[in-house]
Amino acid sequence: MLRAAKQALTDAKNPPKLVGVTVLTSLDDAKIARIGLAGPLTTRVQELARLAKEAGMDGVTASPHEFPALRPIVGNEMLLVAPGVRPTTGAAQTAAHDQARVATPGEAIQLGADYLVVGRAITAAADPAKAADAILEEMDAARKVRAEGSRAKSAANAT
Repeated sequence: MLRAAKQALTDAKNPPKLVGVTVLTSLDDAKIARIGLAGPLTTRVQELARLAKEAGMDGVTASPHEFPALRPIVGNEMLLVAPGVRPTTGAAQTAAHDQARVATPGEAIQLGADYLVVGRAITAAADPAKAADAILEEMDAARKVRAEGSRAKSAANAT
């Protein structure tokens, strides 16, 4: 299925990025076991990411908490997309939601997210524009921290 999707874009002038879904962030270890998948959830996510890479996908979606285990598998060329993103405050945080494996926007960026999927945190907010701006500010701050960490790591490796 993944290969067929990639093949269908062979002649596209401006093909979209294709992102494979690993394990939905609404599922946790207990739910994975209940539907008959054996082993730890992270292992399932890693196996599905390998399949997506082999099929030529441009990226994968997964919980940001799984990104450190995925980056060595998918490399730097594949995108990591983070659904289940919830700010620490706001309407989306106080309302019940169906996500089991969530992260804040800042956590998702620091864990290596290239893109975030944000819905209710904005659509359920009293002031959606203000909520979106707060998320963008948190993302920018996290990118700076991540960049500083990368520079420090590079300097340490150079010595």
